[in-house]
Amino acid sequence: MMRTAPTAPEPMCDLPTAFTPCEFRVKWADGAWEINEARRLRRLVFCIEQGLFGGGDDIDAIDAHAQPLVALSCVGGMSDQVVGTVRIHPGLNEGDEGVWWGSRLAVHPAFRSHGRLGATLIRLAVSSAHARGARLFLAHVQAQNRALFEKLHWQWLKDETLHGRPHCLMQADLAQYPPCHDPLTGYVAQSRVRA
Repeated sequence: MMRTAPTAPEPMCDLPTAFTPCEFRVKWADGAWEINEARRLRRLVFCIEQGLFGGGDDIDAIDAHAQPLVALSCVGGMSDQVVGTVRIHPGLNEGDEGVWWGSRLAVHPAFRSHGRLGATLIRLAVSSAHARGARLFLAHVQAQNRALFEKLHWQWLKDETLHGRPHCLMQADLAQYPPCHDPLTGYVAQSRVRA
């Protein structure tokens, strides 16, 4: 008796199996999971992808004073994964009252084309600092990102070299960033990628 090879079962559904989030929540990190995942993402981008920091970590003294922000992919309205991050903090030097800084802006490589995640992180960073009394918001921006920041109403101040890479010291136009008084709720960014 001749046996035939088993055949693969027919698919039950023709819908795509790859999932693409339709929205992202951008907010202040407020739990250990969000903070730890933001740091993991920073290591991926700044240590592994860009090779900016030796030793496999980019944590520095600013982290003790900084407020991390996160972009979270959402599944059914629930946070699923940290896909973007930035940190903000008031100036730490004498006479820095009202001066705020942003740094370590990172978006996961797989999500860079999904929406305006970087722009929304920048918007919340500046707007939430503005709500806390910022009269000046500055950042050292990697030179390749200068055009993005200029589109978002930032002004170039000077060129610098940090961590062996070209950077620009830039200043946000606070008039373009209304204060955000509820950064734990933050903003929603819609995905522009459809599965």
